[in-house]
Amino acid sequence: MTLTMGFIGFGKSANRYHLPYLKTRNNIKVKTIFVRQINEKLAAPYEEKGVYFTTDLDELLNDKEIQVVTICTPAHTHYELAKKVILAGKSVIVEKPFCDTVEHAKELLALGREKGVVVMPYQNRRFDGDFLAVKQVVEQGFLGDIIEIESHIDYFRPGSITHEAPKEEGSFYSLGIHTMDRMISLFGRPDTVTYDIRNSEMEGAVDNYFDVGLHYGNHLKIKLKTNHVVAKDYPRFIVHGTNGSFIKYGEDQQENDLKAGIMPESAGFGEDSPMYYGVAK
Repeated sequence: MTLTMGFIGFGKSANRYHLPYLKTRNNIKVKTIFVRQINEKLAAPYEEKGVYFTTDLDELLNDKEIQVVTICTPAHTHYELAKKVILAGKSVIVEKPFCDTVEHAKELLALGREKGVVVMPYQNRRFDGDFLAVKQVVEQGFLGDIIEIESHIDYFRPGSITHEAPKEEGSFYSLGIHTMDRMISLFGRPDTVTYDIRNSEMEGAVDNYFDVGLHYGNHLKIKLKTNHVVAKDYPRFIVHGTNGSFIKYGEDQQENDLKAGIMPESAGFGEDSPMYYGVAK
């Protein structure tokens, strides 16, 4: 049985994080992609494979063959577009951040249940190699009881985020939702949360820095950090337990491969360099 999909949006997210993986699946067909303006050069390789591009959203929503729609548009559009997809009777996958508010998220999930369709966010960073290494170490008990975890996604881009913008365009909504989701998938909902979210370079600008603490009783603390003014790399993960520690350097290799034009079906795709293997002590 073939699953027929449509896409709303055709930018970096669709081209880097979605379509390369779908092309490897024989049981998934991407039928239609909606964009406001078709880039013929970018669209051509997909059109050659039978994908149809349209600038009419209703054409996609009214297509009875399309069962699932993936939304890859700017964050502030997610709620309204997802609602339209659900009301059209189709399941929907929404790029991060899923919604701008908890209220909107609950509304979409309730509407999905009412319409009998699946509504879910696209939390692809649960499948990053660095996190999967940490997940394996934690779940197999190598470190004993976990006491502390520190997770970093940092950059050295001074001056790159100095403008006012909706919160959805800041670092926390862009990256923090991923780092939080990964830890909650491992340990569940924390008892308390502390946070420092701000722009470290310009007051009033959208955030380029966050330091979020997830607290699980008295025995486990998780620190999630992103800073756009870090010239020297931190480990991606530092994990301490009662039997030892695990240190993991290096970002997920899948994205680097995709940037270089290496596709998921290629041998060695996404594999870590030995220099970035995690170290347990």
